[in-house]
Amino acid sequence: MDFKGKDIISIKDFSKKEINYILNYGKTMVPYAKGEKYTDILKGKVLSSLFFEPSTRTRLSFESAMNRLGGRIVGFADPTATSQKKGESLADTVRMADSYSDVIVVRHPHEGAARLAAEFADVPVLNAGDGAGRHPTQCLLDLFTILMEKKRIGKNKIVLLGDLKYGRTVHSLAYALSLYGTELTFVSPESLKMPKEVVQECRGFGVEPISTSNLEKAVKDADVLYVTRIQRERFPDAEEYNRVVGTYKVDVDLMKYVKKDLIVMHPLPRVTEIDPEVDKTPHALYFKQAFNGVPVRMALLSLVMGERL
Repeated sequence: MDFKGKDIISIKDFSKKEINYILNYGKTMVPYAKGEKYTDILKGKVLSSLFFEPSTRTRLSFESAMNRLGGRIVGFADPTATSQKKGESLADTVRMADSYSDVIVVRHPHEGAARLAAEFADVPVLNAGDGAGRHPTQCLLDLFTILMEKKRIGKNKIVLLGDLKYGRTVHSLAYALSLYGTELTFVSPESLKMPKEVVQECRGFGVEPISTSNLEKAVKDADVLYVTRIQRERFPDAEEYNRVVGTYKVDVDLMKYVKKDLIVMHPLPRVTEIDPEVDKTPHALYFKQAFNGVPVRMALLSLVMGERL
């Protein structure tokens, strides 16, 4: 498949066949991501990393991916130290990055910002998260993690827990999992239920998600528990946040009622929603999940720049 020059804005832009291709190519990147093998297929290439919003894993894994491929990185993680502080528009910032680099990675607090950036750039633009919108590379690494651990994506029972209203990771993931006919259960406070349009997308693929507030019942026969943080920064009303924060907590007591091979995932950062004691159990997979961002993003960078192993 030819991905050269393609923007990575939304998981909706990809067919199931294309997603499978990316995930399988990501497998070949694992030993390079671990430093067990070396490649410089992107030697001489430059990535512009434009992060208008805080990030740890996404930003560092993109930078690690580019370095592992032999490329270089320019950019910023603090927009207050850029000309944005002087009033420069996103379009003009992107135009400048376009002239300095071969690929652009952008994270922005406003939904739709990545697609706007792609309109003003000639080089490929990769969406590293846009507000409460989409996070396609996180979605791909989540699918990759499920595939590597469960050996398949479909025929799994997957529970999505937490902030399903504002959580961009679960919006992308619910859509993608529906492509594979996965059984989905949504667990959240009433005020943070999955948006109706996402539920309708799932139904469009023949998947009828179950919505509930009962976590204990939902996880009893689950294969994957995907936990999300209640995101203070997404709430327009602080009182609304205070009413729902701490509603659910994944702890070792909950793990007593789950299947032995249940895996617990989380896009991180976590706050209080997963007890650190769970880290010691065989169910905890979130740190391995975070590592998987490197081979998947290596695969994407390689593909969009047309330089393959």
